[in-house]
Amino acid sequence: MLKQTPFHARTAPLCLGQNWRRWAGHFAASSYDLVHEREYHAIRNSAALLDVSPLYKYIVSGPDAARLLDRVVTRDVMAMAPGRVAYTTWCDSAGKVIDDGTVARLDDERFRLTSADPSFRWLHENAHSLRVAIEDVSDSTAALALQGPLARTILEHLIERPLADLGYFRLTTATARGVPVTISRTGFTGDLGYEIFVDAAHALPVWDALIDAGTPYRITPTGMLALDLARIEAGLMLADVDYVSAHKALIPAQTSSPYELNLGWTVKLNKDFFVGRDALAAENESGTAWRFVGINVEWEPLERLYAAVNLPPRLPTVAWRTSVPLYRGADQVGYATSGCWSPLLKQYIALAHLPADHASVGTPVEMEVTVEHHRKRAPARVTSTPFFNPARKRT
Repeated sequence: MLKQTPFHARTAPLCLGQNWRRWAGHFAASSYDLVHEREYHAIRNSAALLDVSPLYKYIVSGPDAARLLDRVVTRDVMAMAPGRVAYTTWCDSAGKVIDDGTVARLDDERFRLTSADPSFRWLHENAHSLRVAIEDVSDSTAALALQGPLARTILEHLIERPLADLGYFRLTTATARGVPVTISRTGFTGDLGYEIFVDAAHALPVWDALIDAGTPYRITPTGMLALDLARIEAGLMLADVDYVSAHKALIPAQTSSPYELNLGWTVKLNKDFFVGRDALAAENESGTAWRFVGINVEWEPLERLYAAVNLPPRLPTVAWRTSVPLYRGADQVGYATSGCWSPLLKQYIALAHLPADHASVGTPVEMEVTVEHHRKRAPARVTSTPFFNPARKRT
């Protein structure tokens, strides 16, 4: 039976089409309106409010908390100062990604780890001999993402203090209408945004306060369909869609290393030890076989494919999450894992895996498309990600 998030009493009446999906055992709104366009445009033009409570959340504390996380993830946790947040991967002993998420250093001996999949057992398996406590706070901590160019303005009205000095991937504590909250400058949209963590018992007053403060600025409750468009524009991968966890893979070929996912920048080989370090060091030395890239489908050739059967181009109004072949000449060389028509960029874009020798920016490829029940190939080019990267995200 699916669980309700702490905000369900507010989100359920707003979900006009009852368009729900499963996320980590919870109800999650695909869209609140009957279509998701207004919610998407709120992310890019005003402010979108997303219930992200289904994320798994763990508090790791104690004298050796930093040592445990440093042992598990690829980032250098020991070097993190309190108030910092780091995006990271964690790997198995073969250097293949198990999951990705964020580590937030709440104080000297207390951290919060967020993940897409359960990580409680993995943390305990690596905590042997360490003075550390691991608490699963997934259900007791509610979380909201406030994303969009007006997100800061709304939050400043709510907490009655400026946030201009809260840097990218930094966190702070505040009081929202009398309720203690933790605010991090993070998100999954590639735009200016914040994530707000609050005790689940006080979730509804915080939702109400955000709606009250944000209504003059067109704050919009937003679901997963709009988020999917935004995260593809931002070049952000999704577990179980763009890569397979090493704990779920059925064969080795289904796994990916951080280098193969264009996340080599998260791997800090200067650390003395972390799970998968030796395998990743060897890969860094020998080179990576695969790359995770952006694909930009060329418009005019795509239009001609449809014109040949007397149809206008039929573009996906929602992001797709399927494996789509990519070709060079007669050979399939790779595959796209998710894609969409970007309403903002007016481009048909996708995220894809390609062998390293076909992954240079500008490389011509062809992506399979179905036109009137027939499989065709649309010319495309490899491009860098993110597709959309506004200055306001970081400044």
